[in-house]
Amino acid sequence: MARLVSRHLIDLRPLSTSPSFARMWIGSTLSGLGGQMTIVAVMLHVYALTGSDLAVAMVAVAGLVPMVFAGLYGGMLADAFDRRTVALSAASVTFVSTALLAALAWSGNETVWWLYALSIVNSSANSIVMATRSAITPRLIARELLPAAAALQGVTVGIMVMAGPALAGVLVAVAGYAWTYTVDVVLMTSLFLGLWTLPTLRPEGPVVRPGLASLRDGIAFLRRAANIRLQYILDIVAMTFGQPLALFPGIGAVLLGGDAVTTGILTAAVAAGAFLSSLFSGPIGRVRRHGIGIERAIQVYGAAIVLFGLVLVAAQLGWFVPATAASPNTVLVVAACIALAISGAADNVSAIYRSTMMQSAVPDAMRGRLQGVFIVVVAGGPRLGALYAGTLATVTALWIPPLVGGIAIIALVGVLVRLSPAFRAYDARHPVP
Repeated sequence: MARLVSRHLIDLRPLSTSPSFARMWIGSTLSGLGGQMTIVAVMLHVYALTGSDLAVAMVAVAGLVPMVFAGLYGGMLADAFDRRTVALSAASVTFVSTALLAALAWSGNETVWWLYALSIVNSSANSIVMATRSAITPRLIARELLPAAAALQGVTVGIMVMAGPALAGVLVAVAGYAWTYTVDVVLMTSLFLGLWTLPTLRPEGPVVRPGLASLRDGIAFLRRAANIRLQYILDIVAMTFGQPLALFPGIGAVLLGGDAVTTGILTAAVAAGAFLSSLFSGPIGRVRRHGIGIERAIQVYGAAIVLFGLVLVAAQLGWFVPATAASPNTVLVVAACIALAISGAADNVSAIYRSTMMQSAVPDAMRGRLQGVFIVVVAGGPRLGALYAGTLATVTALWIPPLVGGIAIIALVGVLVRLSPAFRAYDARHPVP
């Protein structure tokens, strides 16, 4: 029985076989937790200074374009120079920007524009760290352990998203903004430990200096890499039609009740699903057909979003207890959380396969640039999803975007994958980009 359970639990061999990877993972987890705390704290800080929801939304909007460009350029840097040096340099910028946030808060000299500027710098530098760190991972562990490493990244994301916002809210309420930013500065030091102890990691293969020529090489490779290109497209489909996050405030206020509390619970449910799927990810590493794995995981994601839409239909019809701000519809809130947890788990399984495919099939000299493109996909998809969900809900009803979007995901993914036999035939033992 114990052996059966252990076969289903997360594979921890990347941590035990590679001390360098273990230190980098611990550092990225702790620093990522602090980073999530700072993101939420900045939003709360901006609202405290302005009282404007639009000003808060602009924190994310203002940083989008710089983050995308930084991710692309960071990928080019990672393919041209020692990746340890690139990651350490970008992490130093993140550290300084966070320390400035803390210093301004302690001195009482913070302004909205300072918060915007330092948030943009912070997110841009983090994009470079992310692109470089992802390119580093395949150099630290064996190829067969890449799925396990991706599952460990799912644990990191789950901890960040579940604990980060909650800790930020508590710290801001109890100790204030200055202490919250200071805690992030302390946690950031763990990232330096993980990166500083890495060996020199220069790209293997032909090197192209950062610039238009490097970007063109990356795009030309992506045109030839049908499997990698399709997984990007599938992720955009899933995030465009199945990202109901922008609807959560309205759902909490109008359909399920509970207002901000329900919004927070629904958000945490997605992260909890991702976290649990990583904890029980043992069988994922034994699957070889990653293309089929991606297809099925995204279709399960679409089905979960459809289920979430049906829960909202039930709320619209007034099933169980009518919801109010003070008295949420508990039965339907629980049902919605279950559906969203399933969606988070399925998305994480898809992410494990996609990350493994990219890290094992893409040549080392191209990994940084492809990771940079991946950051564009990850950053852009959810924002397209917010536009789709917000626009459709405005002209119809809150339950229509997830219901229609989930069905669209299942159908589109099925068609796209069946038009690509090579993707369905992808074998992890013989990775082909």
